[in-house]
Amino acid sequence: MAVTIRGQEDDDLLKLRDALVKYVKEHPKADVVLYRQNSASIRVRILDPDFKNIDWAERHDQVWNYFEHLSDWVQFQVSILLLLTPKEAKKSLANLDFEDPIPSEL
Repeated sequence: MAVTIRGQEDDDLLKLRDALVKYVKEHPKADVVLYRQNSASIRVRILDPDFKNIDWAERHDQVWNYFEHLSDWVQFQVSILLLLTPKEAKKSLANLDFEDPIPSEL
């Protein structure tokens, strides 16, 4: 599918996007959204049917492998990494923030 940056792009978002493009090449059904919540926080959501039957820890391990080459600073900014199947997303309260983001007060 695609990697979408919501809102204004910056260098760190672009670095994360590039890493996640590699993920999507290996998981073509994945839909990735990322955005900057505030100056120190980036939120990432991946909806991927390939997560079915994979526990939460393994999902995170798989995705963090794509971030290993990024600087610590870029990695530290990822405050939410939401990894769901499309079916799980329908029931996820955390997913609501990606469907209808609340602007940061910072």
